[in-house]
Amino acid sequence: MEFNSGYVMAMDRDYGEGHVDDNSTNDIGVTPIRDIGMSVPFGIAAQNVQGVAAKIRTGTRIIELQFPGAGRSNRNSQTPEMYGKLQRQVLEELGRANKVDFTTHASFSVFGLAGMDQQGNFSKLNKRFAIDEIRRAIDFAADVARGGNVTVHTGEFQRPISEEPWATDQSGRHLFKNYAEEPERAIYRVVDERSGQVILQARKNQKVARAIWLTAKPGETYIDDDGAERRVREDEIIYVNYENKRVTMENRVPEYDSDKQRFKVDYWDWSRFEGEAKERTQEAREFWRKNKNNPKAWERSSYYQFRNVQSENDIYIYPEEAYVQASLETNAGNARGWALYYGANIDELRNDMEKLRKALKVYEELEANAPADAKEFLQREVAGVNPRYLPAGLVPSKLEYPTQQIKEALREMDRQIEYARQTALSQEQQAADTFEQMRYIQSHRRYGLGEAYTAYAEAAMHAMVKSDALEKQGKLKQPIFVAMENIFPENYGGHPDELIDLVRGARKAMIDQLKQKGYKDEQAKREAEEHIKGHLDTGHLNMWRKYWIGDPKLQPEENDRRFNQWLLGRVQKLSDEKIIGSVHLTDNLGYQDEHLSPGQGNTPTVEIVRILKKGGYKGPLVVEPGADAATDLSDFHGVMKTWRLFGSPIYGMGTAGGRGPSRQRSWGDVQYSYFGQTEPPYFVFGRYSPSEDWTLWSGVPME
Repeated sequence: MEFNSGYVMAMDRDYGEGHVDDNSTNDIGVTPIRDIGMSVPFGIAAQNVQGVAAKIRTGTRIIELQFPGAGRSNRNSQTPEMYGKLQRQVLEELGRANKVDFTTHASFSVFGLAGMDQQGNFSKLNKRFAIDEIRRAIDFAADVARGGNVTVHTGEFQRPISEEPWATDQSGRHLFKNYAEEPERAIYRVVDERSGQVILQARKNQKVARAIWLTAKPGETYIDDDGAERRVREDEIIYVNYENKRVTMENRVPEYDSDKQRFKVDYWDWSRFEGEAKERTQEAREFWRKNKNNPKAWERSSYYQFRNVQSENDIYIYPEEAYVQASLETNAGNARGWALYYGANIDELRNDMEKLRKALKVYEELEANAPADAKEFLQREVAGVNPRYLPAGLVPSKLEYPTQQIKEALREMDRQIEYARQTALSQEQQAADTFEQMRYIQSHRRYGLGEAYTAYAEAAMHAMVKSDALEKQGKLKQPIFVAMENIFPENYGGHPDELIDLVRGARKAMIDQLKQKGYKDEQAKREAEEHIKGHLDTGHLNMWRKYWIGDPKLQPEENDRRFNQWLLGRVQKLSDEKIIGSVHLTDNLGYQDEHLSPGQGNTPTVEIVRILKKGGYKGPLVVEPGADAATDLSDFHGVMKTWRLFGSPIYGMGTAGGRGPSRQRSWGDVQYSYFGQTEPPYFVFGRYSPSEDWTLWSGVPME
């Protein structure tokens, strides 16, 4: 009996570094059985603490404990709070005794922390619920894992894929589209900052009638805000009123067509709103420069949303915001017009009433002083019934004194004035409310990201507090950090560039919060980088394949190669940014998140890990079994397939031939041959390896 030296590696509980003759992927920097672990979702792969203990015995050194449930838990959708102090202590001791590193995955049901609901509205209550779910997972990680990542799904909101800056190449050709017509039919949502509710959807393919605004043409002169006369440059757009005085965009007036005796209008397409957004951006920046130290000036400004920015470069108006602002301006203008109309009618009615009151006094005196036989000459014939309801002549008329008619007319005019007053007031209120709403409109993106940044920062602050407490107790293995996972392509956070943006934005928000608490700049930056990181899911990244716009002139294989180049280029960017703190190794065929074992789909998993390791990545690599639990013998087979993909050797004895220990063994033997057999196993790895002192099954030491 002899060892095949090609299979020999140290298989103790620390898993060793491997023999120089082994087949491990040292070129990547991974010793698979030691460095690649597996996820264990509570209620699915493990029902309780004993289930976790069973997973430990499979041999993995890294186990990610996952929670499918949110809010109130149940048996199959467990949450961290299903595990109390005693169970958490047992789990921690299991990990420590077996030298297993636990990591944590917060609720699968949380998709982003911005608080968006299924209708696209944002809710502070939803945001609070999501943050609390992450806090519960952080508490669990502190008690059980003593640190490490707490992974949370991103996915703050939906956005048109084709409209993102990364969706096209330098020539303008689309690399990604959600569907073929998306560039023409994209939909943008705009919300009210005060409530987070969607107030309008801007549709890219929908033209809108807008006024042709009165402007001073290049070369002409106008009266500026300071009263000086200036000439319009070629690159300027100067809005003026009918007195040729410069006005802001919100006070623009339309051109008047004297021949047709009507105001000029035109239909705007999306490109016009893109231009309008640029104009508004420049005007907002100019307003900021003039009034950044004057809080009162912002109170009645339509650029109120930028009241707290630190730099004019932070001011940018999106086309959808310009689109909605234009619609609201039209509504406000319409309301003000009706208010003026009814308001003017009130003055006219009041003048008429004053005349009638004077006439009433005259006729009252005449009626009082006229002789009895002359009074009949003062009476006037009136219809017996209001002709609006019954034509005159069908009911006999009657005679009334002028004072009676005047009093009735005064009562009717009083009713008209009340109607005009209420109508004009309601229109004025509507115009004021519309203007107030204009001050608070924000694109779905701007509002959602603002909410997300602060939410992740708040969760990370909790991770910092928990880490500090563990460190004081001497129990901290590594700092706890919130790990934002790139989610599906359809939602923000799915693209690597968006993941980078979320990490940067959340870190900035945390730095601001820490500085308010008295932290110095460098200390605040260090804490933010330590407790907020990104999490890369290889399968989610590969799902961009279904939206990839291949070159029709190329063969499918060449287009696949180009997609892989793009994917690996994005991974390189993530690596260069030094933000990735944890990784999920999953695979698919580019359509859905089926969680195939790495190597069973078309995700270039090995190349991804090679890039990360070359960039200095030292975090966990966790296989998320999915399909194997249903289509193979167990979820652990997915882990073994991954070990094989990364070239991990196993122990083997003897030479080829026969079924017993006398022939050389392969991965196929390890994966499938032992299950269902009655003979002792002829392979050992992972937790089955008792120590460095190898013996035969009989207990006799091997020499």
